Amino acid sequence: MKVIGKKVQRIDGLQKAYGSAKYASDYYFHNMLYASVVYANVPHGILKSIDTSKAYELPGVVYVATYKDVPGSNKFGHIIKDMNFLVPVGDKIRFEGDVIALIAAESKEIAEQAAKLVEFEIEELPPVLTIDDAIKDQVIVNGSSNIGFHRKIRRGDINEAFSNADLVIEMEFETGYQEHAYLEPQGAVAYYTPDNILEIYVSAQCPFYVHEDVANILNIPLNKINVIQTETGGGFGGKEDVPSYIASKPALLSYLTRRPVKLIYTREMDIKETSKRHPSKSYYKVAFKKDGTILGVKSSTYLDMGAYSTLSPIVMYRTTVHSCSTYKVPNVHVDVYGVYTNKVPCGAFRGFGSPQVLFAMESVIDEAAKKLGIDPYEIRLKNTLDIGDETATGHKLTQSVGAKKTLQKVFTMSNYSELKRKVEEFNKNNKYKKRGLGWSHIFYGVSLGSGGQHLDGASAEVLVHPDGTINIMIGNTEMGQGAKTTMAIIASEILGQHVDKITVLQPQTLVIQDSGPTVASRTTFFSGNAVKIATEKIRNNIIEFLTDFYGVGKTEIKFADGKVYIRDKIISFDEVAELCNKHNVKLSEVGWYKSPKLHFDQENGVGEAYITYTFSTQLSLVEVDLLTGKIDLKEAWVCHDIGKVINYDGAVGQVHGGVIQGMGYAIMEEIKQENGKILTDNFNNYIIPSIKDIPEKIHVDFVEDEFSEGPFGAKGLGEPSLMSSPPSIANAVSNAINKRINRIPISMEDIIKIQTGGKSDE
Repeated sequence: MKVIGKKVQRIDGLQKAYGSAKYASDYYFHNMLYASVVYANVPHGILKSIDTSKAYELPGVVYVATYKDVPGSNKFGHIIKDMNFLVPVGDKIRFEGDVIALIAAESKEIAEQAAKLVEFEIEELPPVLTIDDAIKDQVIVNGSSNIGFHRKIRRGDINEAFSNADLVIEMEFETGYQEHAYLEPQGAVAYYTPDNILEIYVSAQCPFYVHEDVANILNIPLNKINVIQTETGGGFGGKEDVPSYIASKPALLSYLTRRPVKLIYTREMDIKETSKRHPSKSYYKVAFKKDGTILGVKSSTYLDMGAYSTLSPIVMYRTTVHSCSTYKVPNVHVDVYGVYTNKVPCGAFRGFGSPQVLFAMESVIDEAAKKLGIDPYEIRLKNTLDIGDETATGHKLTQSVGAKKTLQKVFTMSNYSELKRKVEEFNKNNKYKKRGLGWSHIFYGVSLGSGGQHLDGASAEVLVHPDGTINIMIGNTEMGQGAKTTMAIIASEILGQHVDKITVLQPQTLVIQDSGPTVASRTTFFSGNAVKIATEKIRNNIIEFLTDFYGVGKTEIKFADGKVYIRDKIISFDEVAELCNKHNVKLSEVGWYKSPKLHFDQENGVGEAYITYTFSTQLSLVEVDLLTGKIDLKEAWVCHDIGKVINYDGAVGQVHGGVIQGMGYAIMEEIKQENGKILTDNFNNYIIPSIKDIPEKIHVDFVEDEFSEGPFGAKGLGEPSLMSSPPSIANAVSNAINKRINRIPISMEDIIKIQTGGKSDE
């Protein structure tokens, strides 16, 4: 490989460093209006009336839109349309962020002032605020029952597993919300072109979702809307379906006024209205033999969906599949339930429903190791998946299973035996500070999975210009993860042109085919394959021409280092592009890659759940101050099997970011609520890791167990880089204090309570 796996300068780095990259808030059009939002601000009730007259009296107010102004469908929901765009009079308010009205005004300040003048009456109802209360079904939030969805795995004989067990571990676990905390809040600008095309500039992970939803809201054809992806300042899943709800607001106001409209959320609006990671409760019962072999897993997990289902049914699928982590489990009885409450809706978040159960299962593994007198590393090595083994859903793995190698690499790179000795020595010499080591070993299904195969395709358009420069447009999005650079590297490897002469354009829905959402760690795999297909077509077109033009064989033509080698000639790629253009050689092609067919029994949760899996191991070293409860992640050793490293610096960056974001989930980040209202609505009280919280060292390595379907053997990394972190850190804290932690985030108060037997004032 000439470029793949090498260190390459990020192609969009300079624009972002210099501040010239345009985000949604940077767009301005002549005669533009500014939007604001009127929220219900109560968790549960019936909307009795709306009065917009006082808002209209304010000078500068152009339009106040309510449900009566929606020309098309007033419903959202990618699985079930159970969420109002604008709440109609007589309908339910289900959480504080439900939207009553929209304002369009000449300035942002006037719009915000007008929002306070919209009067409405709500007959309040008792709110459902916990999973336990929701399950009682005494007050119904949405639909006919608060238990809205159920997924399961039924495989083997779970009763026989427990009958034959030498050890049975039974534990309960709880996880909280996590806010995405992307640097750039949600926002969109809507604008009608002279050709009567509604252009929407939006920060999103799937412009095609926005395209479809706005068309439904406005009841206009798809070819009259062009959704243009702006530079996106982070997403982490929070900009998958949510931008539809954001962009539809200025789109409606622009439709009604025929003027450009901008809506950029404040951080407080963003945290109040937009989706979070699902809180969960899990109940695990796991059977082991005395040598550590896992015989069976029985679990029930409840995910708090909030007021609306959004993407929860798909999240639950991944929760279910990942409930047994990366282990051979012959007997499986897993249930996952999605529960409605009168709180902020939950949806996609990096890991997509798996971190909750991976924390549970990895904690159980550590407890079993402790009771059986086996090292946590050894019990994982014994049970991990390998070639020929079956996952918990019965998916037989035939290739690209580097799970054991990731364990062994972390064992070696950490000098584990010596590290354990040093930790024991530290703890002997320190009374009030204790250190602990925590392992995690996880896997992640790449692609949207068996239930999302209809969306699992991706398009790429590649154009070589006469001067040798190259443009690429893919249907997936760059949201900070380095996708543009990865696509440029793939094209560079095939065509031999220098990466710095390749530009990857922002997707536009009127230009490129729907390529599904940029989620599920699928961009490198799907868009990478699409780019590879398109560039290989162009390469073949060039070779066909050059063989005739120079009278050489196809094997005598090579592309590398910005040059084309033709038998005894060396010509720059730029010159070859100019020559081909003059001879009418086709230098633009489209690549399309679609998911291989998966066979899965949805009723029993058995079969091929995903195209392939990444495998990851993390070992964390923490230090806990027993007097203050403060937890420090001192060092982490991480290894991921991602098939093939395409963009080396990008991959390392993903791991660093994932470890830190996972650390935030494990020990820092907590959404606090009172009567269904979020109190921690900004970064002054919702605490996320800062530069001062990161560990002294994060050691990163990769296993390249190539997958035949992936571009050059690559799989995916975006989400697994977070998923290995929370269970590893939680296990390390439990190891440090010698007591099991069964809830995350672990607060300083939790440590004090555990030390004092549950009494934090001692």
